[in-house]
Amino acid sequence: MGTGTPGKCIIVSAPSGAGKSTIVRYLLGCGLGLDFSISATNRPKRDHEQDGRDYFFITTAEFRQRIGAGAFVEWEEVYPGRYYGTLRAEIERIWANGRAPIFDVDVVGGLRLKEIFGEQALSIFVSPPTIEALEERLLLRGTETAETLRTRMDKAGQELAYSTRYDRILLNDDMQRACEEAHEVVNAFLSA
Repeated sequence: MGTGTPGKCIIVSAPSGAGKSTIVRYLLGCGLGLDFSISATNRPKRDHEQDGRDYFFITTAEFRQRIGAGAFVEWEEVYPGRYYGTLRAEIERIWANGRAPIFDVDVVGGLRLKEIFGEQALSIFVSPPTIEALEERLLLRGTETAETLRTRMDKAGQELAYSTRYDRILLNDDMQRACEEAHEVVNAFLSA
């Protein structure tokens, strides 16, 4: 990894709308010594998002330049023309502060991070109770067009097939219970 002694890390993945970001926010507030690993993306910033807090928002040209420079631990074109990636410098910054990065990433990115970090990483797949419940949650967000909803639902079907490749599958049929279970699993992993 370059500088610093690599430590442990937590990977949380799920289909869009399954509740992973809520669970990650909960874990960050539990005093477990976790720091959010901010991903980079070329997608437009949403109204409630802040650059450098939610994502590093960069242009497509800059994203491609950083790929060429080897700045990413992993990156993926999640949707056509939409890139997401984990910056090497971000992980090294967190480890240098004696903390563990927690990743809120898509399913393929999560599997790639697990491959890279191996036993240093705990990978958690957040599963919706049903595919219908997932579609309902995405509709309630109010951010989807008919086209983006269909794209996300098609992708979710593929992503659910990868769940067994994760260390833990966390069923999110009750958010509070899912958060508490995530806390138990993460705390045990970090304490081991």
